[in-house]
Amino acid sequence: MADEQKPGGPDTPAPAEGGGAKPPAKPTAPAKPAAAAGHAAPPKPPATMAATPWESDLAKELKERFGDGIAEASTYLGQNFIVAKGDAAIPVLEYLKLEADFDYLVDITAVDWPKRAERFDLVYILYSFARNERVRVKAYIAEGYKPESAVGVHLTSNWLEREVFDMFGIEFAGHPDMRRILLPEEWQGYPLRKDYGIIQQDDRWVRENLGIESGQ
Repeated sequence: MADEQKPGGPDTPAPAEGGGAKPPAKPTAPAKPAAAAGHAAPPKPPATMAATPWESDLAKELKERFGDGIAEASTYLGQNFIVAKGDAAIPVLEYLKLEADFDYLVDITAVDWPKRAERFDLVYILYSFARNERVRVKAYIAEGYKPESAVGVHLTSNWLEREVFDMFGIEFAGHPDMRRILLPEEWQGYPLRKDYGIIQQDDRWVRENLGIESGQ
């Protein structure tokens, strides 16, 4: 005859010496994350753009043509760009259009670096249908500097430069109609500057024209 099963079943803890069963161990509480404990780690700085030298016939051609007017010719993730010094940007745009078939001005934009002496990156994005290729021309400009308008090279820069003025406050010398294009003329400030708060607005304009205290 088989042995009878002891009370409590097979999962019952074995009796400890001296009698009685050991109570099950309490589960260990998971450690609190650093943020919950009031010790949040500082955010990591953004990764630096790891550009490499742009070695091509066109880059060589531009360096030979403009010399010191070209500060840099680089590429990043397949995106080729040059950095033009001073007033060389417009001659470079004209050369790329007439001599290298970059006849489509895709966009003009800017990047704001408030703590840098040359506060803005001014960026022209060009495309060549003949080459099926894109290139960017950058210029570093200081606060208050008025770069030459590109309207004489690309008519489409008219509205694009007005948008850069509207959002960043960069005025273009020689532009035929330098005024805002998205915001009302009376608007104060330039929304894409880093020192323009994300919920900042021209409260005075909102009150006077919309009759409310806040547009938020």
